[in-house]
Amino acid sequence: MNDTVFPGQTYPSDVHLLADGERTVLLIGTAHVSQLSVDLVTRVITAEQPDGVCLELDERRYQALTDPRRWQRLDLKTIIKKKQLSTLLISLLMASYQRRLGDQLGVTPGAELVAAARSAETTGAQVFLCDRDIRITMRRAWKSTSFFRKMTLLSSLLVSLFDTEKIDEKRLEELKHHDSLGELMAELGDSLPELKRVLIDERDIYLAEKIKQTSGSRIVAVVGAGHVPGIKRCWPLDQQGRMTELSTIPPVSPTWKVVGWLIPILILTAIGLIGYRHGAQAAGDNIIYWILANGIPSAIGALIALAHPATTLSAFAAAPLTSLTPVIGAGYVTAFVQVMVRPPVVREFETVTTDMASLFGWWRNKLLRVFLVFLLTGLGSAVGTYIGGYEILKNLTG
Repeated sequence: MNDTVFPGQTYPSDVHLLADGERTVLLIGTAHVSQLSVDLVTRVITAEQPDGVCLELDERRYQALTDPRRWQRLDLKTIIKKKQLSTLLISLLMASYQRRLGDQLGVTPGAELVAAARSAETTGAQVFLCDRDIRITMRRAWKSTSFFRKMTLLSSLLVSLFDTEKIDEKRLEELKHHDSLGELMAELGDSLPELKRVLIDERDIYLAEKIKQTSGSRIVAVVGAGHVPGIKRCWPLDQQGRMTELSTIPPVSPTWKVVGWLIPILILTAIGLIGYRHGAQAAGDNIIYWILANGIPSAIGALIALAHPATTLSAFAAAPLTSLTPVIGAGYVTAFVQVMVRPPVVREFETVTTDMASLFGWWRNKLLRVFLVFLLTGLGSAVGTYIGGYEILKNLTG
């Protein structure tokens, strides 16, 4: 690795000088699971004595890294009410992937960012959190990705999660010098271009603009190595006008709203026509079939997740109704009930990324069991909607 020479200092080529008028901006590309990166950021900040230190973090992720009691303030019920459970699951899956690498490298993921914050405090530099709110990033990513590509992402993350193969020495050495999560996104770039655009490309723009906005004549910016090329590419461009767009969650497409209501309207219309043609008894039989076709698979999903009996009953009761509205799914109803009757304890929040790597851990950890309830009851409801809808339409046309 070639060295980069700065006035009075010689740094590895992971340190880049960005031109910004009379200001000096040193951009450090790090690996989030590397002790070498921890040492590098500490060395640069101590030597440069900057006015400010920019971190590839938002307030939520910063608290997650620096506050050991953060889980006590996580309101899982509010997350479910706001229908953000799926984005929380993706965040935890990614965190678990990095933790597995960090365990083999002997470094806590994000340790270099914590070291940068501590070094800034020691030198009297102001800390700037320059990344986009993780909730906005994840929801933009989720909304921009089709259903089938969502499944591709989930399956890819789950496969990597249960991969117990140890990383060989050569790969370990490579990971010390690269951003592992950035590499994962790059690998998925061909099959999941929308995801890469939101998680990498958009954040390159956001990070570059936020670093430009910081005050001080001497700045050190610490980001994952995967963001360095994009930030350098965006640096000479004025993209401040895009910040509002990049900071908002796109609304649901009107087309999807129409499609979402089309299925329940079709089902209810079909039942009404069956009643008109064949009488109230036939309509009642189809309503019962709809209830059973939706309720039973959803309840089976709850049973597989080893949900509380009250959750299983709610799955049976909710699925026939939630299938007739796109506003909320059965998975969110049952997840909320499960949290009410079997709330996770703080210890389970703290061990969730480790428990994810064990198949049994998904049932042992109460937080992960909430995710199982959410996924399996939602899947059961989807299967029931197809079975029930097919039978009702067949009876209408038969």
